[in-house]
Amino acid sequence: MAMRAQKGSMVRKREIDFTRGKPAGLILSFFWPLLLTSMLQQFYNFADTWIVGKGLGDNALAAVGNMTSLFFLIVGFSFGLANGFGVLVAQSYGARNMDELRHRIAAIIELGVVLSVLLSAASVAFLPHALRLLRTDEQIIGDSLRYGYIVFGGLFTGICYNISASVLRSLGDSRTPLKAIILSSVVNLTLNWLFIMTLHMGVEGAAIATIISQILSSVICIHRLTQIPMIRLTRDDFRNESRIFIELLKNGIPMALMNSITAIGCMVVQYFVNGYGVVYTAAYTACSKYLNLFMTPAATAGNAMSAYASQNYGAGEYRRIGDGLRVCLGISTVTYLVFGSLMFFAPGALAGFLLNGADQVSLVVLFLPRCGVMMICVDCLFVIRSAVQGMGKPMLPMLSGILEMILRIGVISFFIGRIGFTATAYAEIGAWIGALLVNAYALYIGLVPRLRQNAPRTGGVKRVHANQAG
Repeated sequence: MAMRAQKGSMVRKREIDFTRGKPAGLILSFFWPLLLTSMLQQFYNFADTWIVGKGLGDNALAAVGNMTSLFFLIVGFSFGLANGFGVLVAQSYGARNMDELRHRIAAIIELGVVLSVLLSAASVAFLPHALRLLRTDEQIIGDSLRYGYIVFGGLFTGICYNISASVLRSLGDSRTPLKAIILSSVVNLTLNWLFIMTLHMGVEGAAIATIISQILSSVICIHRLTQIPMIRLTRDDFRNESRIFIELLKNGIPMALMNSITAIGCMVVQYFVNGYGVVYTAAYTACSKYLNLFMTPAATAGNAMSAYASQNYGAGEYRRIGDGLRVCLGISTVTYLVFGSLMFFAPGALAGFLLNGADQVSLVVLFLPRCGVMMICVDCLFVIRSAVQGMGKPMLPMLSGILEMILRIGVISFFIGRIGFTATAYAEIGAWIGALLVNAYALYIGLVPRLRQNAPRTGGVKRVHANQAG
């Protein structure tokens, strides 16, 4: 047992200890592989969209895009849970409490199995009703169902990847998820081209390619986890008290609900958009794809901030959290200047790349410049919200998700009948601003009092080591 603890306390080459060293260097070494991972995920999602749009037409594109908000509702819930679980894993790692770390990972595996079964069964059962509630056009509802049944039926693959990648990131390993996404992206694009362009399988081909690529990425991440000595699990690690499960759920559920509540707001926007016909649906799909792509670097900076803040919070290194916050906000500002400018100055070129119809392109040109100017709000939101969550304070971020939903619904319902498609842009902007203000307040009341305590930089780790020695 002593030998196991000694091995577990050693930091492996792929894992980063964020509690020691210069914050900028540590964060950037973690950020770049993570960014490449996120960009590749967006790239192959984007490639799916391009292949479907160009290979099957705008209606098929609208059918797949119509699933985006539903998919975010379910997968966003599981992603939020995985991130919430990962925060506690990172805190245990930062505090060097390896026994607690292994018990928490074992409990996460058990919760992940239950979660996969419940979410997959529920999403498949209620998919037709959900599409009707969204006022899905009869021209595309058949394709939406065929695509949705496959994607939601294989939901366990995405949940498995999200959980395993979240645990790896919590331990400071951003390279393995990158390797997984590189390989799965190649497989996804190859299969997409084969299934749609060569075999003419329709939207089902895109769904099957997604499931196969997610299986591959999950296998790679799980294999890496089994190679880390400090988290090599035994039967005893799975004998958990209810306390462990409650701790995980108390931190994971608010983050999961935040994502799902946000998704509900997006679904209501989709509802109003669908009411104006397939042209609006296809245009909104293209806008959503570009937003997701261009927000990726800032969202990645947020993921880096979450891992960094979690480890340092567990170690009692509160001042380092502020240092890391400045680095990550700097990353977000740079990415805003690049991608916000692209959305503002080249909306027509971006729209024409994905869409064929002139009407759809003209709608996208209304959306992208407005959101491009205000993207700084959502870019900063990603970092600040992740810092709050990384400190184990998920409640105010969850409430900010409720505010996002209210603002999206309020703006779209009031303005779309008056100003048309432009209302979708203002709904996004209003949600971003409201959520940013709430999370900035949460960060202030969560971090500033701890900074005033003037805690010693190594006090947290030393206290834990002393407890373990005793």
